[in-house]
Parts: sequence; structure tokens; C-alpha cells
Amino acid sequence: MRLLLIEDSQDLAIEIADFFESRGNTIDSANDGITGLHLASVNDYDLIILDLMLPGIDGIDLCRRLRDDADIWTPVIMLTARDTLKDKLAGLESGADDYLVKPFSLKELQLRIDAILRRVKGNSKLKVLKVSDLELNRNTFDVTVTGTALTLTPIEFKILEILMINSPGVVRRRDLEYYIWGDVPPDGDALRVHIHNLRSSIEKHTDSKKIITVRGIGYKLIENDQTHT
Repeated sequence: MRLLLIEDSQDLAIEIADFFESRGNTIDSANDGITGLHLASVNDYDLIILDLMLPGIDGIDLCRRLRDDADIWTPVIMLTARDTLKDKLAGLESGADDYLVKPFSLKELQLRIDAILRRVKGNSKLKVLKVSDLELNRNTFDVTVTGTALTLTPIEFKILEILMINSPGVVRRRDLEYYIWGDVPPDGDALRVHIHNLRSSIEKHTDSKKIITVRGIGYKLIENDQTHT
């Protein structure tokens, strides 16, 4: 496994590097956001361990740049001393896959990484998902409907991906929230707002209603509104 560690605390960086290298992994390190962004952009990694507070570019901005600007979707686990729900959500909204609060045990970090990589491997069997005229490429992260490219946020992409995997079945709301935000789902209508935005992006280019709300349960993606009862 090849990892990229972006952490400005020298003592913690050495501790993490020694732990993973002693287990046969290769780890590259950067102690600032600019260097970390460069390494993440020019090399292939299995996973990025990313500190939130960094000189140059902070972890949230770095992760957002990877996802939105560079179109790089290497799994990211974010490290931070901030433990408020607002901070956790900011990290996950930027495109991080998981969030670990300092101080933490290296064994827990290993378990979190293993879980992320198992999920990525388990979801990678189909590279291109298709439902009717909707297509999602899990390698390039391109999404098209009736041949027209859509521009989606990282969260909208994740929602569409899990709905397409399970189509035409219903995905429960709590399962969607866990897939997107892990064990720190936001309060209120955050999921509903993302679903609304995703639905609007798709329906601009097709006459068929694709994302159906199953009241009190969750959501499902169907081929056309004739199958909705």
C-alpha cells in the first residue's frame, strides 16, 4: 500500500510513518499543503492521510482542490484536533472519506484506513454504472444524462452512485447519510437539499423523473416516472 501523509507536526508524522512502514507500506510525506497538493496531483496513492491545519493550504481547501479542480478521487482520511460537528462536516463536505480526531491510536488509524479501502475495493467491480439514459463513470468521475455532461459536487456524486448501484431498489435515508457522512450525519435537511440539487441537475436534461422520494423511508432511482406508484 502506498500512502501520502500530509502533516505539519514532525513528531506525529514520524510516528505515523514508522508505524506504517514497519508493516510493509510505502509512505511519502509533506509538511505543508502546497507540497502535499503537488505530490497528490503527480503520484498515484492508495490513500491520503491529511491534516486539517496546514501551512500554505489548509486540509479542507486542499481536499476540495483535489476533488473539484484536479478531479482526483484518491481516498482521504482527515486528521484534526477540532472535534465539533461543524468541523467534521466541513471536512466531509470537502470530499474527505473519513475523519479522525487527535489524539488517536495508530491502530485505530489503521482500522479506519482498512475500512475505507475495503469499501473502495468492494464498490469498484463495475466501472461504469448505467440506468436508462443516465451514466456514471467511477474511474473518470464523469456523469452524463442523455449524453449531456453534468457537473456535480462530491456529495451529489456519492448520492447518485449509491442510488445507481441499488436501482431500482430503495436506499434508506440513514444508509445514504452513513455512506456520505459516516457516523457524523448533519442535523436538519442537509440530505434533502443535496437530493433536491441533484434531482434538478438531472431533470434539466430529461423529461423522465428519475429520483423518487419514498416517504418515510428513503429514495430510489428509476428509469422513468411510469414505474412510480
